[in-house]
Amino acid sequence: MKAVQFDAFGPAHEAACCADVPDPGAPADDEVVVEVIAFPINPADLLTIEGKYAARPPLPYTPGAEAVGQISQTGAGVDGLASGDHVMLLSRENWAQKRKVKAAEVLKIQTQPDRLLQYAMLKVNPATAALMLREYVELESGDWLIQDAANSAVGHCVIRLARKAGIRTVNVVRRESLVAPLKASGADVVLVDLDGLSGQVSEATGSGPRLAIDAVAGDTSLRLAECLAEGGVLVNYGMLSGEPCKMMPDWLVFRRLSLTGFWLARTLGQMPRAGIESLYAELAGHVRDGTLAVGIEATYDIADIKGALAHAGQQGREGKILVLPNGQV
Repeated sequence: MKAVQFDAFGPAHEAACCADVPDPGAPADDEVVVEVIAFPINPADLLTIEGKYAARPPLPYTPGAEAVGQISQTGAGVDGLASGDHVMLLSRENWAQKRKVKAAEVLKIQTQPDRLLQYAMLKVNPATAALMLREYVELESGDWLIQDAANSAVGHCVIRLARKAGIRTVNVVRRESLVAPLKASGADVVLVDLDGLSGQVSEATGSGPRLAIDAVAGDTSLRLAECLAEGGVLVNYGMLSGEPCKMMPDWLVFRRLSLTGFWLARTLGQMPRAGIESLYAELAGHVRDGTLAVGIEATYDIADIKGALAHAGQQGREGKILVLPNGQV
């Protein structure tokens, strides 16, 4: 069977390749075999291949934080799962045609044929958006938040989930061309990141947002923090700028602002199984009712993983890059 591997850290489209690897074989009593239907390429995957993520894995390594698949075999001791079930893979190393994992490392999901690829993107971005919206500030209907990278997959999820909850969003982007599409997606206010941002935000929101969601860091963190209401929280979940987060110490002291970080893997690792199941059942429901729909720019065969990775690393994309390791759905 085929899997994506890399044996040295470096630019993703150069370091990773499609390799022939042994078939995983029959499952043990507590395992299942999953035929992978689709997996997305996320920024965390690119950082993993580059050796810039949380911890460097042992090499050679198969990346892949998320995927959707269909069970083809179950172990004799597995209950509640059967061949043919669609599942989301909770563990990593998912960029392969097949996965053999513990039954506890998959989550059965109710899917729809016309939205199957959306479930491949359920684990990371929708969950990141949902948890950042609820874990740091008790936002109520009518409250404001501000976010950068608003055209990203997480950004779109924040907009849609916030709108469903009655929370209003200020969305900061780098290009004027993104304003109209984001407004059409449900964004309340869309601003191009220029000097004078805090004045525009104050004029739009009145008292200012209570929550800022930051994927960029660097000077952008500072500009978002300047926009916050007293006692507001800036949550950073990315480093698109490659620079440290910035915050004025007098804002921490006199305006009671706070700066914290969000990492999905740690948050999920601290949640009980029931909490994880509840979270993803809720998010899967949002996919079914159309609240969540992440844009897809292109799909690739696993044999062209280098092309897929190069595409995923390009600026200005209008959607996610997905790989279909067992052919078109």
